[in-house]
Amino acid sequence: MMAPMRAWVLVALALAGCGGSQGSSENAAPSGPPPAAADIPLLFMGNSHTSANDLTGMVAEMVRAARPTRTVAFVEAPGWMFLEERITHAPSDELLRSQNWSFVILQAQKYSSSGLFEYSTAEAEEFVRRAREQRAVPILFPEWPRRGIDETRRIYDLHVSIAQREVACVAPIGQAWDLSLQRHPALELHASDGNHSNPAGAFLAALMLFATMTGVSPSDLPPLPRVTAVDLPTQALLRAVAAETVQMWPPHAWCPSDPYA
Repeated sequence: MMAPMRAWVLVALALAGCGGSQGSSENAAPSGPPPAAADIPLLFMGNSHTSANDLTGMVAEMVRAARPTRTVAFVEAPGWMFLEERITHAPSDELLRSQNWSFVILQAQKYSSSGLFEYSTAEAEEFVRRAREQRAVPILFPEWPRRGIDETRRIYDLHVSIAQREVACVAPIGQAWDLSLQRHPALELHASDGNHSNPAGAFLAALMLFATMTGVSPSDLPPLPRVTAVDLPTQALLRAVAAETVQMWPPHAWCPSDPYA
């Protein structure tokens, strides 16, 4: 369920630059102990791009809607960190190893905002290996492009390079954002900083993660009235965009043997 963002989160978002090679924050993100036994447990590891606008909760709500006879639980790893920082973060490692997750969603691979530098992907590759040790399907979460910057393919290809070394699904989130901006240029997806998502942008990213997990076309997902920050007409527009995107950019292109939820 979409919930109002607490004031401390808004302050943290204003202070923490989390895209590209900008600095990360160790402000505590919503998290908790491993969930009670669930049919589909989800673990999210990322920074404020994952935390903002209840993206994690929206993914879980979508999976519940598509799998009404199964239970779904989700946890967000503590702190906002790049993957290169999180790999040595003991609480994150303990959480990852605490149970067999259905899916482990990995966001916050550092990349060069200018495109002139290269950053290590070894840490992301190690996370993929650790996720598979827990019998989870690892999903790489490439960030959407910043407002007005043509960087979707560069970010996506970076994550594909990780999946080519350690097999993981790669959600085509940036491609969905680009298509939405083409189809509905008046529909804003970014927050005021031009980097983070607003609720509609988070909803679109959640749709792409949902499709990657379930193999269900976003067009088959029913309206989600409990996601109150995104009205139902906007949800419909974004479902159509997401459905078109997965036809052009299959989320399982790099993990064809992995099961769906």
